[in-house]
Amino acid sequence: MALDPEDLLTIEKYTLQNAVKYEAVPQEKAVLGKIMGAAPRLRACVPDVTAAIQEITSSLNKTTPEEWRRKLDEIAPDLLAEISMKKEPDKGLKALPNAENKKVVMRFAPNPNGPPTIGSSRGMVVNSEYVKMYDGKFILRFDDTDPDQKRPMLEAYDWYIDDFKWLGVAPDEIVNASDRFEKYYEIAEQLIRDGHAYVCFCDGDTFKGLKDKKQACPHRDTAPEENITFWKKMLAGDYEEREAVLRIKTDILHKDPALRDWGAFRILKKDHPRPEIGSKYIVWPLLDFEGAIEDHLLGTTHIIRGKDLQDSGKRQKYIYDYLGWTYPVTMHWGRVRIEEFGKLSTSGIRRDIEANVYTGWDDPRLPTVQAIRRRGIQAEALKKFMIEMGVGETDVSMSMDSLYAENRKFVDPIAHRMFFVADPVEMTLEGYAGGIVEAPFYPNQPETRKIQTGRTVVITREDAGRLSADSKIRLKDLGNIEILSLSPLVGKYVGDSMEAAKKEKMKIIHWAPSDGLKVTVLGPEENFEGIGERTISAELDKVVQFERFGFCRIDSIDGENVVAYFAHK
Repeated sequence: MALDPEDLLTIEKYTLQNAVKYEAVPQEKAVLGKIMGAAPRLRACVPDVTAAIQEITSSLNKTTPEEWRRKLDEIAPDLLAEISMKKEPDKGLKALPNAENKKVVMRFAPNPNGPPTIGSSRGMVVNSEYVKMYDGKFILRFDDTDPDQKRPMLEAYDWYIDDFKWLGVAPDEIVNASDRFEKYYEIAEQLIRDGHAYVCFCDGDTFKGLKDKKQACPHRDTAPEENITFWKKMLAGDYEEREAVLRIKTDILHKDPALRDWGAFRILKKDHPRPEIGSKYIVWPLLDFEGAIEDHLLGTTHIIRGKDLQDSGKRQKYIYDYLGWTYPVTMHWGRVRIEEFGKLSTSGIRRDIEANVYTGWDDPRLPTVQAIRRRGIQAEALKKFMIEMGVGETDVSMSMDSLYAENRKFVDPIAHRMFFVADPVEMTLEGYAGGIVEAPFYPNQPETRKIQTGRTVVITREDAGRLSADSKIRLKDLGNIEILSLSPLVGKYVGDSMEAAKKEKMKIIHWAPSDGLKVTVLGPEENFEGIGERTISAELDKVVQFERFGFCRIDSIDGENVVAYFAHK
Protein backbone atom coordinates (compact mmCIF):
# COMPACT_ATOMS: atom_id res chain seq x y z
CA MET A 1 0.00 0.00 0.00
CA ALA A 2 1.43 3.35 -1.06
CA LEU A 3 1.63 6.17 1.46
CA ASP A 4 -0.61 9.12 0.68
CA PRO A 5 -0.10 12.74 1.83
CA GLU A 6 -2.14 12.22 5.00
CA ASP A 7 -0.02 9.21 5.95
CA LEU A 8 3.16 11.19 5.40
CA LEU A 9 1.79 14.02 7.54
CA THR A 10 1.06 11.58 10.38
CA ILE A 11 4.60 10.20 10.19
CA GLU A 12 6.08 13.69 10.13
CA LYS A 13 4.03 14.85 13.15
CA TYR A 14 5.09 12.02 15.43
CA THR A 15 8.70 12.08 14.29
CA LEU A 16 8.83 15.80 15.00
CA GLN A 17 7.15 15.34 18.39
CA ASN A 18 9.82 12.86 19.45
CA ALA A 19 12.60 15.15 18.22
CA VAL A 20 11.21 18.19 20.06
CA LYS A 21 10.55 16.23 23.26
CA TYR A 22 14.08 14.82 23.51
CA GLU A 23 15.88 17.60 21.61
CA ALA A 24 17.54 15.00 19.39
CA VAL A 25 16.94 13.38 16.03
CA PRO A 26 15.12 10.10 16.82
CA GLN A 27 15.88 6.58 15.68
CA GLU A 28 13.22 4.92 13.52
CA LYS A 29 12.16 2.44 16.22
CA ALA A 30 11.64 5.26 18.72
CA VAL A 31 8.67 6.65 16.77
CA LEU A 32 7.44 3.61 14.85
CA GLY A 33 5.25 2.36 17.71
CA LYS A 34 3.61 5.76 18.26
CA ILE A 35 2.82 6.07 14.57
CA MET A 36 1.30 2.58 14.40
CA GLY A 37 -0.80 3.33 17.47
CA ALA A 38 -2.15 6.51 15.89
CA ALA A 39 -2.70 4.96 12.45
CA PRO A 40 -3.08 1.15 12.72
CA ARG A 41 -3.62 0.80 8.96
CA LEU A 42 0.07 1.65 8.45
CA ARG A 43 1.07 -1.66 10.07
CA ALA A 44 0.64 -3.21 6.64
CA CYS A 45 3.50 -1.16 5.20
CA VAL A 46 6.22 -0.93 7.87
CA PRO A 47 9.10 -0.74 5.33
CA ASP A 48 7.51 2.28 3.61
CA VAL A 49 6.87 3.98 6.98
CA THR A 50 10.46 3.32 8.08
CA ALA A 51 11.76 4.81 4.83
CA ALA A 52 9.60 7.89 5.35
CA ILE A 53 10.91 8.31 8.92
CA GLN A 54 14.48 8.07 7.64
CA GLU A 55 13.81 10.75 5.06
CA ILE A 56 12.30 13.06 7.70
CA THR A 57 15.12 12.48 10.21
CA SER A 58 17.64 13.19 7.45
CA SER A 59 16.08 16.61 6.95
CA LEU A 60 15.98 17.19 10.72
CA ASN A 61 19.75 16.76 10.82
CA LYS A 62 20.01 19.86 8.62
CA THR A 63 17.86 22.09 10.86
CA THR A 64 17.79 23.24 14.49
CA PRO A 65 15.61 22.22 17.48
CA GLU A 66 14.00 25.67 17.35
CA GLU A 67 12.94 25.03 13.77
CA TRP A 68 11.60 21.57 14.73
CA ARG A 69 9.45 23.16 17.42
CA ARG A 70 8.11 25.86 15.08
CA LYS A 71 7.23 23.25 12.47
CA LEU A 72 5.45 21.03 15.01
CA ASP A 73 3.49 24.02 16.31
CA GLU A 74 2.44 24.68 12.72
CA ILE A 75 1.26 21.19 11.77
CA ALA A 76 0.28 19.64 15.14
CA PRO A 77 -0.05 22.10 18.06
CA ASP A 78 -1.88 19.47 20.10
CA LEU A 79 1.17 17.19 19.98
CA LEU A 80 3.39 20.08 20.99
CA ALA A 81 1.18 20.68 24.05
CA GLU A 82 1.76 17.12 25.25
CA ILE A 83 5.51 17.48 25.43
CA SER A 84 7.09 17.81 28.84
CA MET A 85 9.76 20.45 28.28
CA LYS A 86 12.56 20.91 30.81
CA LYS A 87 11.07 24.14 32.08
CA GLU A 88 7.76 22.38 32.82
CA PRO A 89 7.03 20.03 35.74
CA ASP A 90 7.24 16.30 35.17
CA LYS A 91 3.69 15.88 36.40
CA GLY A 92 0.49 17.83 36.07
CA LEU A 93 -1.35 19.70 33.37
CA LYS A 94 0.54 21.28 30.52
CA ALA A 95 -0.66 24.43 28.77
CA LEU A 96 -3.63 24.11 26.45
CA PRO A 97 -2.79 24.83 22.80
CA ASN A 98 -4.32 27.99 21.34
CA ALA A 99 -5.96 28.93 24.64
CA GLU A 100 -6.89 32.50 25.58
CA ASN A 101 -7.63 33.61 29.11
CA LYS A 102 -11.36 33.96 29.88
CA LYS A 103 -12.26 32.38 26.51
CA VAL A 104 -11.72 28.68 27.20
CA VAL A 105 -14.92 26.60 27.24
CA MET A 106 -14.66 22.90 28.04
CA ARG A 107 -17.19 20.19 28.74
CA PHE A 108 -17.46 16.82 30.39
CA ALA A 109 -20.06 14.74 28.55
CA PRO A 110 -21.03 11.45 30.22
CA ASN A 111 -23.88 9.13 29.36
CA PRO A 112 -25.89 8.94 32.60
CA ASN A 113 -26.47 5.19 32.40
CA GLY A 114 -24.71 4.74 35.74
CA PRO A 115 -22.74 6.77 38.29
CA PRO A 116 -19.25 8.22 37.74
CA THR A 117 -16.37 5.76 37.97
CA ILE A 118 -12.80 6.38 39.07
CA GLY A 119 -11.89 6.51 35.37
CA SER A 120 -14.54 9.08 34.52
CA SER A 121 -13.46 11.24 37.45
CA ARG A 122 -10.35 11.96 35.39
CA GLY A 123 -12.48 13.88 32.88
CA MET A 124 -14.41 15.61 35.66
CA VAL A 125 -11.25 16.82 37.37
CA VAL A 126 -8.96 17.60 34.43
CA ASN A 127 -11.51 19.55 32.39
CA SER A 128 -12.55 21.62 35.39
CA GLU A 129 -8.93 22.31 36.35
CA TYR A 130 -8.08 23.50 32.86
CA VAL A 131 -11.05 25.87 32.91
CA LYS A 132 -9.92 27.16 36.30
CA MET A 133 -6.42 27.76 34.90
CA TYR A 134 -7.83 29.94 32.12
CA ASP A 135 -10.73 31.51 34.04
CA GLY A 136 -13.09 29.96 31.53
CA LYS A 137 -16.39 28.07 31.54
CA PHE A 138 -16.97 24.44 32.46
CA ILE A 139 -20.08 22.59 31.25
CA LEU A 140 -21.54 19.26 32.36
CA ARG A 141 -23.41 17.88 29.35
CA PHE A 142 -25.39 14.69 29.66
CA ASP A 143 -25.18 12.80 26.35
CA ASP A 144 -28.47 11.06 27.05
CA THR A 145 -29.90 10.38 23.58
CA ASP A 146 -29.58 6.59 23.54
CA PRO A 147 -32.68 5.05 25.17
CA ASP A 148 -31.67 1.58 24.02
CA GLN A 149 -28.09 0.28 24.42
CA LYS A 150 -27.01 2.92 26.96
CA ARG A 151 -30.35 3.76 28.46
CA PRO A 152 -30.03 6.61 31.00
CA MET A 153 -30.89 6.09 34.67
CA LEU A 154 -32.88 8.93 36.21
CA GLU A 155 -30.88 8.66 39.43
CA ALA A 156 -27.57 8.98 37.57
CA TYR A 157 -28.14 12.64 36.68
CA ASP A 158 -28.17 13.54 40.38
CA TRP A 159 -25.34 11.11 41.13
CA TYR A 160 -23.06 12.99 38.74
CA ILE A 161 -24.01 16.35 40.20
CA ASP A 162 -23.45 15.05 43.74
CA ASP A 163 -20.03 13.60 42.89
CA PHE A 164 -19.05 16.87 41.21
CA LYS A 165 -19.92 18.74 44.42
CA TRP A 166 -17.91 16.24 46.46
CA LEU A 167 -14.90 16.80 44.21
CA GLY A 168 -15.32 20.56 44.58
CA VAL A 169 -15.44 21.09 40.82
CA ALA A 170 -19.08 22.05 40.27
CA PRO A 171 -19.82 22.92 36.61
CA ASP A 172 -20.88 26.41 35.54
CA GLU A 173 -23.71 25.03 33.40
CA ILE A 174 -25.59 21.74 33.13
CA VAL A 175 -27.12 20.67 29.82
CA ASN A 176 -29.24 17.66 28.84
CA ALA A 177 -28.78 16.72 25.21
CA SER A 178 -32.24 15.16 25.25
CA ASP A 179 -33.69 18.68 25.57
CA ARG A 180 -32.33 19.72 22.16
CA PHE A 181 -34.02 17.41 19.65
CA GLU A 182 -35.73 20.25 17.79
CA LYS A 183 -32.37 21.96 17.23
CA TYR A 184 -30.83 18.71 15.98
CA TYR A 185 -33.73 18.26 13.56
CA GLU A 186 -33.33 21.83 12.30
CA ILE A 187 -29.63 21.36 11.55
CA ALA A 188 -30.25 17.94 10.00
CA GLU A 189 -32.79 19.47 7.63
CA GLN A 190 -30.33 22.18 6.66
CA LEU A 191 -27.72 19.53 5.82
CA ILE A 192 -30.28 17.61 3.75
CA ARG A 193 -31.34 20.73 1.81
CA ASP A 194 -27.68 21.53 1.11
CA GLY A 195 -27.11 18.02 -0.26
CA HIS A 196 -24.82 16.91 2.59
CA ALA A 197 -27.15 14.27 4.10
CA TYR A 198 -29.55 11.68 2.75
CA VAL A 199 -32.04 9.07 3.93
CA CYS A 200 -30.69 5.55 3.43
CA PHE A 201 -33.07 2.58 3.20
CA CYS A 202 -30.39 -0.13 3.05
CA ASP A 203 -30.39 -2.70 5.83
CA GLY A 204 -27.28 -2.75 7.98
CA ASP A 205 -25.55 -5.67 6.26
CA THR A 206 -26.23 -4.30 2.79
CA PHE A 207 -24.84 -0.88 3.60
CA LYS A 208 -21.76 -2.35 5.26
CA GLY A 209 -21.09 -4.48 2.20
CA LEU A 210 -21.32 -1.45 -0.08
CA LYS A 211 -19.24 0.71 2.25
CA ASP A 212 -16.49 -1.87 2.52
CA LYS A 213 -16.32 -2.01 -1.29
CA LYS A 214 -16.20 1.80 -1.48
CA GLN A 215 -19.53 1.74 -3.32
CA ALA A 216 -22.25 4.32 -2.80
CA CYS A 217 -25.62 3.51 -1.32
CA PRO A 218 -28.25 3.56 -4.12
CA HIS A 219 -30.07 6.32 -2.23
CA ARG A 220 -27.02 8.56 -1.94
CA ASP A 221 -27.79 10.71 -4.97
CA THR A 222 -31.47 11.20 -4.24
CA ALA A 223 -32.45 14.84 -4.76
CA PRO A 224 -32.56 16.99 -1.60
CA GLU A 225 -36.29 17.64 -2.11
CA GLU A 226 -37.06 13.92 -2.04
CA ASN A 227 -34.79 13.43 0.96
CA ILE A 228 -36.69 16.13 2.83
CA THR A 229 -39.89 14.19 2.14
CA PHE A 230 -38.30 10.97 3.41
CA TRP A 231 -36.94 12.80 6.47
CA LYS A 232 -40.35 14.18 7.37
CA LYS A 233 -41.82 10.70 7.01
CA MET A 234 -39.18 9.47 9.46
CA LEU A 235 -40.22 12.14 11.95
CA ALA A 236 -43.91 11.34 11.39
CA GLY A 237 -43.39 7.67 12.25
CA ASP A 238 -44.11 6.31 8.76
CA TYR A 239 -41.14 3.94 8.89
CA GLU A 240 -40.28 1.11 11.24
CA GLU A 241 -37.09 0.74 13.23
CA ARG A 242 -34.03 0.05 11.05
CA GLU A 243 -36.05 0.84 7.92
CA ALA A 244 -34.46 4.25 7.37
CA VAL A 245 -31.29 6.02 8.57
CA LEU A 246 -30.16 9.58 7.93
CA ARG A 247 -26.53 9.57 6.81
CA ILE A 248 -23.95 12.32 6.48
CA LYS A 249 -22.24 12.35 3.10
CA THR A 250 -18.47 12.08 3.33
CA ASP A 251 -15.99 10.55 0.91
CA ILE A 252 -17.24 7.13 -0.08
CA LEU A 253 -13.74 6.35 -1.36
CA HIS A 254 -12.05 7.33 1.92
CA LYS A 255 -9.37 4.83 2.92
CA ASP A 256 -10.89 4.51 6.40
CA PRO A 257 -14.26 2.69 6.21
CA ALA A 258 -15.32 4.25 9.53
CA LEU A 259 -15.44 7.65 7.87
CA ARG A 260 -17.59 6.69 4.88
CA ASP A 261 -21.15 8.09 4.98
CA TRP A 262 -21.76 7.68 8.69
CA GLY A 263 -25.15 7.43 10.39
CA ALA A 264 -26.52 10.55 12.07
CA PHE A 265 -30.12 9.59 13.00
CA ARG A 266 -31.96 6.31 13.51
CA ILE A 267 -35.53 5.32 14.30
CA LEU A 268 -36.14 3.95 17.79
CA LYS A 269 -39.66 3.50 19.03
CA LYS A 270 -38.66 3.52 22.67
CA ASP A 271 -39.47 5.94 25.44
CA HIS A 272 -36.91 8.04 27.31
CA PRO A 273 -36.74 7.68 31.11
CA ARG A 274 -37.02 11.45 31.61
CA PRO A 275 -40.78 12.07 31.91
CA GLU A 276 -40.56 15.36 30.03
CA ILE A 277 -39.17 13.47 27.03
CA GLY A 278 -40.96 10.13 27.39
CA SER A 279 -42.27 8.92 24.01
CA LYS A 280 -42.15 12.37 22.40
CA TYR A 281 -39.53 11.38 19.78
CA ILE A 282 -38.92 8.36 17.57
CA VAL A 283 -35.97 9.70 15.51
CA TRP A 284 -32.87 9.75 17.68
CA PRO A 285 -29.50 11.39 16.98
CA LEU A 286 -26.46 9.15 17.16
CA LEU A 287 -23.65 10.27 19.42
CA ASP A 288 -21.30 11.66 16.77
CA PHE A 289 -24.02 13.93 15.42
CA GLU A 290 -25.36 15.01 18.80
CA GLY A 291 -21.89 15.68 20.18
CA ALA A 292 -20.84 17.68 17.14
CA ILE A 293 -23.87 19.96 17.33
CA GLU A 294 -23.66 20.35 21.09
CA ASP A 295 -20.00 21.37 21.03
CA HIS A 296 -20.89 24.11 18.55
CA LEU A 297 -23.99 25.28 20.43
CA LEU A 298 -22.06 25.41 23.71
CA GLY A 299 -19.10 27.26 22.20
CA THR A 300 -16.66 24.50 23.21
CA THR A 301 -13.10 25.61 22.48
CA HIS A 302 -11.14 22.56 23.66
CA ILE A 303 -12.01 18.87 23.83
CA ILE A 304 -10.16 16.10 25.64
CA ARG A 305 -11.33 12.66 24.53
CA GLY A 306 -10.01 9.11 24.49
CA LYS A 307 -7.65 8.28 21.67
CA ASP A 308 -10.04 5.48 20.74
CA LEU A 309 -12.47 8.24 19.69
CA GLN A 310 -10.18 9.89 17.15
CA ASP A 311 -12.52 8.80 14.36
CA SER A 312 -15.36 10.69 16.04
CA GLY A 313 -13.56 13.97 15.52
CA LYS A 314 -12.85 13.12 11.89
CA ARG A 315 -16.52 12.32 11.28
CA GLN A 316 -17.73 15.44 13.06
CA LYS A 317 -15.44 17.72 11.08
CA TYR A 318 -17.49 16.99 7.96
CA ILE A 319 -20.47 18.70 9.59
CA TYR A 320 -18.32 21.62 10.72
CA ASP A 321 -16.91 22.07 7.23
CA TYR A 322 -20.36 21.88 5.62
CA LEU A 323 -21.78 24.50 7.98
CA GLY A 324 -18.71 26.77 8.10
CA TRP A 325 -18.01 26.16 11.77
CA THR A 326 -14.59 26.00 13.47
CA TYR A 327 -13.87 22.67 15.13
CA PRO A 328 -12.61 22.82 18.75
CA VAL A 329 -8.96 22.15 19.54
CA THR A 330 -8.83 18.46 20.40
CA MET A 331 -6.43 16.49 22.57
CA HIS A 332 -6.51 12.73 23.12
CA TRP A 333 -5.56 10.63 26.08
CA GLY A 334 -5.02 6.94 26.57
CA ARG A 335 -7.20 4.57 28.50
CA VAL A 336 -6.88 4.20 32.27
CA ARG A 337 -6.94 0.57 33.36
CA ILE A 338 -7.30 -0.10 37.07
CA GLU A 339 -5.48 -3.33 37.81
CA GLU A 340 -7.64 -4.40 40.75
CA PHE A 341 -10.93 -4.17 38.88
CA GLY A 342 -10.22 -5.67 35.45
CA LYS A 343 -12.81 -5.13 32.72
CA LEU A 344 -15.96 -4.00 34.52
CA SER A 345 -18.51 -2.19 32.35
CA THR A 346 -21.30 0.05 33.60
CA SER A 347 -23.93 -2.16 31.97
CA GLY A 348 -22.31 -5.28 33.44
CA ILE A 349 -22.21 -3.79 36.94
CA ARG A 350 -25.85 -2.77 36.58
CA ARG A 351 -26.84 -6.34 35.72
CA ASP A 352 -24.85 -7.69 38.67
CA ILE A 353 -26.48 -5.24 41.07
CA GLU A 354 -29.90 -6.34 39.84
CA ALA A 355 -28.79 -9.96 40.38
CA ASN A 356 -27.64 -9.11 43.94
CA VAL A 357 -23.99 -9.84 43.15
CA TYR A 358 -23.22 -6.35 44.49
CA THR A 359 -25.15 -4.52 47.20
CA GLY A 360 -25.34 -1.33 45.12
CA TRP A 361 -23.26 1.16 43.16
CA ASP A 362 -21.35 2.01 46.35
CA ASP A 363 -20.33 -1.60 47.04
CA PRO A 364 -16.65 -1.44 48.15
CA ARG A 365 -15.73 -3.97 45.47
CA LEU A 366 -16.64 -1.53 42.68
CA PRO A 367 -14.58 1.20 40.96
CA THR A 368 -17.26 3.88 41.29
CA VAL A 369 -16.74 7.27 42.90
CA GLN A 370 -19.62 6.42 45.23
CA ALA A 371 -17.76 3.33 46.41
CA ILE A 372 -14.44 5.02 47.12
CA ARG A 373 -16.21 7.93 48.80
CA ARG A 374 -17.92 5.49 51.13
CA ARG A 375 -14.59 3.85 51.84
CA GLY A 376 -13.07 7.14 52.97
CA ILE A 377 -11.00 8.22 49.97
CA GLN A 378 -10.71 12.00 50.14
CA ALA A 379 -11.77 14.24 47.26
CA GLU A 380 -8.47 16.14 47.36
CA ALA A 381 -6.52 12.89 47.05
CA LEU A 382 -8.46 11.82 43.95
CA LYS A 383 -8.14 15.28 42.39
CA LYS A 384 -4.40 15.47 43.00
CA PHE A 385 -3.92 11.96 41.63
CA MET A 386 -5.80 12.74 38.40
CA ILE A 387 -4.12 16.09 37.86
CA GLU A 388 -0.66 14.59 38.26
CA MET A 389 -1.56 11.86 35.76
CA GLY A 390 -1.91 14.67 33.21
CA VAL A 391 -2.98 14.34 29.59
CA GLY A 392 -1.13 11.97 27.28
CA GLU A 393 -1.93 9.35 24.67
CA THR A 394 -0.12 6.58 26.52
CA ASP A 395 -2.46 4.01 28.05
CA VAL A 396 -2.15 4.02 31.84
CA SER A 397 -2.31 0.89 33.97
CA MET A 398 -2.76 2.08 37.53
CA SER A 399 -2.93 0.25 40.80
CA MET A 400 -5.25 1.48 43.51
CA ASP A 401 -2.17 1.45 45.73
CA SER A 402 -1.08 4.66 43.99
CA LEU A 403 -4.34 6.36 44.91
CA TYR A 404 -4.13 4.96 48.43
CA ALA A 405 -0.65 6.41 48.84
CA GLU A 406 -2.00 9.82 47.87
CA ASN A 407 -5.00 9.46 50.18
CA ARG A 408 -2.77 8.43 53.08
CA LYS A 409 -1.14 11.87 52.98
CA PHE A 410 -4.54 13.47 53.61
CA VAL A 411 -6.04 11.10 56.17
CA ASP A 412 -3.00 10.20 58.27
CA PRO A 413 -2.82 13.62 60.00
CA ILE A 414 -6.55 13.70 60.80
CA ALA A 415 -7.58 10.09 61.46
CA HIS A 416 -8.03 9.18 65.14
CA ARG A 417 -6.25 5.98 66.14
CA MET A 418 -8.62 3.33 67.46
CA PHE A 419 -8.45 -0.31 68.58
CA PHE A 420 -10.34 -2.88 66.52
CA VAL A 421 -9.69 -6.62 66.86
CA ALA A 422 -10.71 -8.82 63.94
CA ASP A 423 -11.32 -12.53 64.58
CA PRO A 424 -11.04 -11.97 68.36
CA VAL A 425 -9.87 -14.36 71.08
CA GLU A 426 -10.62 -13.61 74.75
CA MET A 427 -7.84 -13.17 77.26
CA THR A 428 -8.37 -13.00 81.02
CA LEU A 429 -6.00 -10.69 82.91
CA GLU A 430 -5.10 -11.81 86.42
CA GLY A 431 -3.94 -9.09 88.75
CA TYR A 432 -5.76 -6.42 86.76
CA ALA A 433 -8.87 -4.87 88.27
CA GLY A 434 -9.96 -3.05 85.13
CA GLY A 435 -10.47 0.65 84.79
CA ILE A 436 -9.91 3.42 82.29
CA VAL A 437 -7.02 3.25 79.86
CA GLU A 438 -5.85 6.48 78.25
CA ALA A 439 -4.50 6.15 74.73
CA PRO A 440 -3.40 8.88 72.31
CA PHE A 441 -5.59 9.85 69.36
CA TYR A 442 -2.40 10.53 67.40
CA PRO A 443 1.15 9.22 67.89
CA ASN A 444 3.29 11.42 70.12
CA GLN A 445 0.45 13.92 70.70
CA PRO A 446 -1.09 14.87 74.06
CA GLU A 447 -4.76 14.45 73.05
CA THR A 448 -6.08 11.15 74.42
CA ARG A 449 -9.16 8.96 74.41
CA LYS A 450 -10.46 7.03 77.42
CA ILE A 451 -11.14 3.30 77.04
CA GLN A 452 -13.18 1.60 79.76
CA THR A 453 -12.13 -2.03 80.21
CA GLY A 454 -12.51 -4.88 82.67
CA ARG A 455 -10.46 -8.01 83.46
CA THR A 456 -11.21 -9.56 80.06
CA VAL A 457 -9.90 -8.22 76.75
CA VAL A 458 -9.66 -9.60 73.23
CA ILE A 459 -6.68 -9.92 70.90
CA THR A 460 -6.54 -11.26 67.35
CA ARG A 461 -6.46 -15.00 66.79
CA GLU A 462 -3.29 -14.45 64.77
CA ASP A 463 -1.53 -12.79 67.72
CA ALA A 464 -2.83 -15.43 70.10
CA GLY A 465 -1.41 -18.16 67.87
CA ARG A 466 2.09 -16.70 68.25
CA LEU A 467 2.08 -16.79 72.04
CA SER A 468 3.81 -19.40 74.15
CA ALA A 469 3.59 -20.19 77.85
CA ASP A 470 5.70 -17.85 80.01
CA SER A 471 6.10 -15.37 77.14
CA LYS A 472 5.56 -11.70 77.83
CA ILE A 473 3.76 -9.14 75.71
CA ARG A 474 2.71 -5.54 76.05
CA LEU A 475 -0.91 -4.63 75.44
CA LYS A 476 -0.57 -1.23 73.83
CA ASP A 477 -1.29 1.62 76.29
CA LEU A 478 -2.62 -0.87 78.92
CA GLY A 479 0.43 -2.63 80.34
CA ASN A 480 2.78 -5.61 80.38
CA ILE A 481 1.36 -9.12 80.45
CA GLU A 482 2.97 -12.49 81.31
CA ILE A 483 1.21 -15.41 79.63
CA LEU A 484 0.10 -18.04 82.16
CA SER A 485 -2.08 -20.26 80.00
CA LEU A 486 -2.82 -20.66 76.30
CA SER A 487 -6.10 -22.58 76.57
CA PRO A 488 -7.93 -20.84 78.04
CA LEU A 489 -5.85 -17.76 77.30
CA VAL A 490 -4.83 -16.19 80.61
CA GLY A 491 -2.26 -13.50 81.28
CA LYS A 492 -0.95 -11.87 84.40
CA TYR A 493 -0.70 -8.10 84.63
CA VAL A 494 2.90 -7.29 85.67
CA GLY A 495 2.86 -3.50 85.54
CA ASP A 496 2.96 -0.63 83.11
CA SER A 497 6.69 -0.01 82.84
CA MET A 498 7.66 0.84 79.28
CA GLU A 499 11.31 0.49 80.27
CA ALA A 500 10.69 -3.11 81.36
CA ALA A 501 8.84 -3.78 78.09
CA LYS A 502 11.79 -2.47 76.08
CA LYS A 503 14.34 -4.29 78.20
CA GLU A 504 12.59 -7.64 77.78
CA LYS A 505 11.79 -6.89 74.11
CA MET A 506 8.11 -7.50 74.59
CA LYS A 507 6.01 -7.63 71.44
CA ILE A 508 3.45 -4.80 71.44
CA ILE A 509 0.00 -5.87 70.30
CA HIS A 510 -3.35 -4.11 70.12
CA TRP A 511 -6.47 -5.20 71.95
CA ALA A 512 -10.05 -4.20 72.72
CA PRO A 513 -12.36 -4.60 75.73
CA SER A 514 -14.26 -7.87 75.45
CA ASP A 515 -17.53 -5.98 75.97
CA GLY A 516 -16.72 -3.46 73.24
CA LEU A 517 -18.76 -2.64 70.16
CA LYS A 518 -19.38 -5.31 67.53
CA VAL A 519 -17.71 -4.04 64.36
CA THR A 520 -18.14 -5.26 60.79
CA VAL A 521 -15.58 -3.99 58.29
CA LEU A 522 -16.60 -4.24 54.63
CA GLY A 523 -13.70 -4.30 52.20
CA PRO A 524 -13.01 -4.63 48.46
CA GLU A 525 -11.48 -8.09 48.90
CA GLU A 526 -13.02 -9.49 52.09
CA ASN A 527 -15.10 -8.56 55.12
CA PHE A 528 -14.07 -8.73 58.78
CA GLU A 529 -15.98 -9.24 62.02
CA GLY A 530 -14.58 -8.19 65.36
CA ILE A 531 -14.74 -6.02 68.44
CA GLY A 532 -13.75 -2.39 68.78
CA GLU A 533 -13.37 0.12 71.57
CA ARG A 534 -16.48 2.11 72.44
CA THR A 535 -14.98 5.49 71.54
CA ILE A 536 -15.60 4.48 67.89
CA SER A 537 -19.21 5.55 68.48
CA ALA A 538 -18.14 9.21 68.29
CA GLU A 539 -16.56 8.78 64.85
CA LEU A 540 -19.62 8.39 62.60
CA ASP A 541 -18.86 9.33 58.97
CA LYS A 542 -15.21 9.96 59.84
CA VAL A 543 -12.07 8.14 58.75
CA VAL A 544 -10.23 6.43 61.61
CA GLN A 545 -7.12 4.30 61.68
CA PHE A 546 -7.71 0.93 63.25
CA GLU A 547 -4.28 0.20 64.65
CA ARG A 548 -2.35 -2.53 62.84
CA PHE A 549 -5.35 -2.95 60.54
CA GLY A 550 -5.82 0.09 58.32
CA PHE A 551 -7.82 3.23 57.59
CA CYS A 552 -11.60 2.81 57.68
CA ARG A 553 -14.60 5.09 57.40
CA ILE A 554 -17.27 4.60 60.06
CA ASP A 555 -20.41 4.19 57.98
CA SER A 556 -23.17 3.42 60.47
CA ILE A 557 -23.76 2.88 64.19
CA ASP A 558 -26.82 1.01 65.42
CA GLY A 559 -26.69 0.53 69.17
CA GLU A 560 -23.86 -1.93 69.85
CA ASN A 561 -23.23 -2.59 66.16
CA VAL A 562 -20.88 -0.63 63.91
CA VAL A 563 -20.35 -0.95 60.17
CA ALA A 564 -17.11 0.45 58.76
CA TYR A 565 -15.77 0.52 55.20
CA PHE A 566 -12.14 -0.38 54.65
CA ALA A 567 -10.12 2.27 52.79
CA HIS A 568 -6.56 0.94 52.72
CA LYS A 569 -3.57 0.14 54.87
